[in-house]
Amino acid sequence: MNPEAAAAFSLLSAEAVRTRAQQMLLLGLSDKLPNFRVDLAQLDATADRVIAITRQNYPSLDIPFHSRWRHFVVDGHDRFAAIAKAAAFPDAAARARAEFDLAIVSVFLDAGAGPQWRYADPESGRRIGRSEGLALASLDMFMRGAFSADPSRPLRVDAAVLAHLSADQLAQGFQVTADNPLVGLEGRAALLRRLGALIAESPGVFAQNDSARPGGLFDHLAALAEDNTIAAPDILAELLHELGPIWPSRISLGGIPLGDCWRHASLQTSDATNGLVPLHKLSQWLAYSLIEPLQRGGVTVADIDGLTGLAEYRNGGLFVDAGVLNVRDPGQLARSHDAGSELVVEWRALTVALLDRLAATVRERLDMDAVALPLAKILEGGTWAAGRAIALEKRPDGTPPINVVSDGTVF
Repeated sequence: MNPEAAAAFSLLSAEAVRTRAQQMLLLGLSDKLPNFRVDLAQLDATADRVIAITRQNYPSLDIPFHSRWRHFVVDGHDRFAAIAKAAAFPDAAARARAEFDLAIVSVFLDAGAGPQWRYADPESGRRIGRSEGLALASLDMFMRGAFSADPSRPLRVDAAVLAHLSADQLAQGFQVTADNPLVGLEGRAALLRRLGALIAESPGVFAQNDSARPGGLFDHLAALAEDNTIAAPDILAELLHELGPIWPSRISLGGIPLGDCWRHASLQTSDATNGLVPLHKLSQWLAYSLIEPLQRGGVTVADIDGLTGLAEYRNGGLFVDAGVLNVRDPGQLARSHDAGSELVVEWRALTVALLDRLAATVRERLDMDAVALPLAKILEGGTWAAGRAIALEKRPDGTPPINVVSDGTVF
């Protein structure tokens, strides 16, 4: 392997995300970043806010993992669980493949929807926006067999169907109209088409026990498990290696596409990765969302805290709105920013590092350790909900403090 390719692969891991994020935070604590000042004195109050909303949402502190599965629960009713029970899958592996199918497609459709879009949920009668609405729209499409090549088996996703999915089909399923616009619609459809093509071309990974489908990744990961156990960072590494080529080709190194990885001049290294900041938000969100299907499929998942916090606008917005992060030029808050801008890259990396600091404070306050309260539960309890709540306090429409122009494939 040439040195540049080796350097590229070194960035395709949770460890690389955490290491570079911590380097960015150290620069911030030394007041050496161009866009943000870091005020750790505000972290205690932020932790109090997170603990308060966690106790409100989960009074017994019996908190589930932060994952896509939480968004399929509406008014206490777990919609997928009801669907799965009625489906009567022949065995645990068959259910796990279906759950992988749903999670992968739903997560890859989960980039920010924008403030205007709503999904008219036929079951509750409510109009639901943002991530929860995207989840229900994808679940309903899955349940109707919109991604299946076999009308007699609707609860599956076939590579051949994804490879030809049009933006119009997605618009219909997500109820998109001129009055109900969804940010990045074409980008989302293109991402799923690339996913379908890649899966069809990789039968050794995605078609071990069935025709090519995202759910075939369950069999691949189960085969990699040693003593029936796989580490969460290894799940992410497989996602980045096997699915990495589907992401828009923003930055490549040694011929390897780096996905959700960006440039920031302040992050200096002495090798080919100089200035590169990996974040891998959607892939990590997916890794978190595959933990429960693996567990239900009989595979133990270890080292869940090996994954990082998610570099997205609710977690990041929490730190800005709570005063932990302060924009040097307040005028930036009135502008829109490209996802690749140094301000956004800096913000997202600082978010990852600060989530680790915040988690330590929350555990200390609650007298719990990382085993009892892993980061995945703090995110769910938690920081994501606190970010949304403080955004609503600060702005009537609940938008994040920093506006990022999205193509539907970042966050």
